[in-house]
Amino acid sequence: MGCDGGTIPKRHELVKGPKKVEKVDKDAELVAQWNYCTLSQEILRRPIVACELGRLYNKDAVIEFLLDKSAEKALGKAASHIKSIKNVTELKLSDNPAWEGDKGNTKGDKHDDLQRARFICPVVGLEMNGRHRFCFLRCCGCVFSERALKEIKAEVCHTCGTAFQEDDVIVLNGTKEDVDVLKTRMEERRLRAKLEKKTKKPKAAESVSKPDVSEATNESSSGKAGKPTCGATKRSIADSEESEAYKSLFTTHSSAKRSKEESAHWVTHTSYCF
Repeated sequence: MGCDGGTIPKRHELVKGPKKVEKVDKDAELVAQWNYCTLSQEILRRPIVACELGRLYNKDAVIEFLLDKSAEKALGKAASHIKSIKNVTELKLSDNPAWEGDKGNTKGDKHDDLQRARFICPVVGLEMNGRHRFCFLRCCGCVFSERALKEIKAEVCHTCGTAFQEDDVIVLNGTKEDVDVLKTRMEERRLRAKLEKKTKKPKAAESVSKPDVSEATNESSSGKAGKPTCGATKRSIADSEESEAYKSLFTTHSSAKRSKEESAHWVTHTSYCF
């Protein structure tokens, strides 16, 4: 059985040692992070959004995920922190004029340059291919390289002029340490939003109850001033100090009271009765 023809087996063929750990190709990993949606694994296409942890998604994939959260989707764990469409920001990306896409490789005989990216930094001109750190502003969605924010320090966005704070800067596809920092910021931000909602509800209830109290006080004061209250006694016209001519207009006057003998009985006869 085997070893026929004078073949001599080697040690690694007979003895099985520990399996070598497969190393992920860094270039392939960068291409997957910066060119494909984290949720659907499809090519990124506008509108492109990013979450609070700096991951890139197609907007339609996020909407489908929010509408259909099935447990069978293994990739749903990558977007488990997205509870609503408000948790993602639509990115304003600057196109790279040197990027041709698949136009020049229709026959498949051209080498694809993985270093060439679809988008660039509008300030410095660095390509967004994963070799340089990029970030976006959560308040407006503009995307810049980290070098641009460090070299040109400003409190407003370089493109649209929107004011931002340090908490609004989110690193795209950052390291594990970057993701941990962004996760703590996200949790603090959401906790702060819940506390603000709880404080606003009692204030809204007070503002609704105050007009009711003021209306009740106004009605009571107006009732005291002009209209008689329910417990007030009614005065008879006969006991009033008006003239007799005025009193005779009412049925309570003595002239309106007649005896049965004085009152007449009116009977009408018509031809229809016979």
